[in-house]
Amino acid sequence: MSKRQTRNCEVPVTPALDLEIDTLAIRAGHERTHELEHSEALFLTSSFVFNSAEEAAERFSGKSPGNVYSRFSNPTVRMFEQRIAAMEGGERAVALASGMSAIVSTCIALLKAGDHVVCSRSVFGTTVVIFEKYLKKFGVECTFVDLPDLQQWEAAIQPNTRMLFLETPSNPLGEVADIRRLSELAKSRDILLVVDNCFCTPVLQRPLELGADIVIHSATKYLDGQGRCVGGVVVGPNQLMEEVYGFLRSGGPTMSPFNAWVFLKGLEVLGVRMRAHCENAQRIAEWLEAQPLVEKVFYGGLPSHPQHELAKQQQSGFGGIVSFRIKGGREEAWRFINGTRLISITANLGDVKTTITHPATTTHGRVSPEARAQAGITENLMRLSIGLESVTDLQEDLARGFAAVQAAPK
Repeated sequence: MSKRQTRNCEVPVTPALDLEIDTLAIRAGHERTHELEHSEALFLTSSFVFNSAEEAAERFSGKSPGNVYSRFSNPTVRMFEQRIAAMEGGERAVALASGMSAIVSTCIALLKAGDHVVCSRSVFGTTVVIFEKYLKKFGVECTFVDLPDLQQWEAAIQPNTRMLFLETPSNPLGEVADIRRLSELAKSRDILLVVDNCFCTPVLQRPLELGADIVIHSATKYLDGQGRCVGGVVVGPNQLMEEVYGFLRSGGPTMSPFNAWVFLKGLEVLGVRMRAHCENAQRIAEWLEAQPLVEKVFYGGLPSHPQHELAKQQQSGFGGIVSFRIKGGREEAWRFINGTRLISITANLGDVKTTITHPATTTHGRVSPEARAQAGITENLMRLSIGLESVTDLQEDLARGFAAVQAAPK
């Protein structure tokens, strides 16, 4: 096991390949101070002092290790980075202020004017906006393709393509891409494969082991798990992460030490939570399939899901996101949402509290109607992020939604 001697104690750091992921989630990256604290220390400081002008110059130049300024070097943030890198099996991680800042920083660090990106249509709506509107202003073009269709991915590649970007499972329909085959395609053309692993987390899926170059997370979601803080993280080989870190140091989309400390606590119970999310979501998905007002359920754990077998192969669980179409349109969907009483109406996901949202008017509301239609974001679609409440109570609350739809005047 890779270890570091730190103030009279030895602690595992990334990569600690002989430890199971549940142990890494609790132990990896812990740097104890001279106080030998059992819980990770929280360093709430903007800067760090030096013993001499000479030492300050060495630190700022990067010639000697040590903390300088919390915009780009903080022990608590570093512990979170080392822990998630170990869990994903990556050489290095860079923590950022949000999931979107992780995506933007990766693109700014690794792309340039004249480059081309192929991206799945089935991504978070704001990700589409970044590629379609903002990066385009700086000369980076993007082609959108259907996530599961490998032929579309290959056909979309151009001589200047530098990145393939995808979520798998996707938001909100839970489509699944074959990461191994996309990796083979990307490597044959010297293209980076970037995978948003937000829905699965490293507990259920490790894209780097399947051939991806970079993994991105919105730590706001399952890594925290209780809706407390906003953050993001990028994981990959040191050479690429050094570029992302370089942009972080200059641009400053920094994760706060407090948020990093919260995320460290979230990671400690990530394995337990993800397995419980999966169990509850499976039961809710099966229950929804039996409801007469449901047109279609989207969940990788259902045999009816078109990529069910692929999901079984590359994931160890199907996650906590269940989407479904109700018979009707926006009116029925909104009536259903408003009819619930327990479930939180919010666009966040990954919490222990179950949430519900209407993607067409929230998470994908800034996407054009044409792009929504191509991505399958219909007016009668709703997304559930299944939490850890009693499944019976959740079913009863969903039944209230169905009852509200049935009670509507004809």
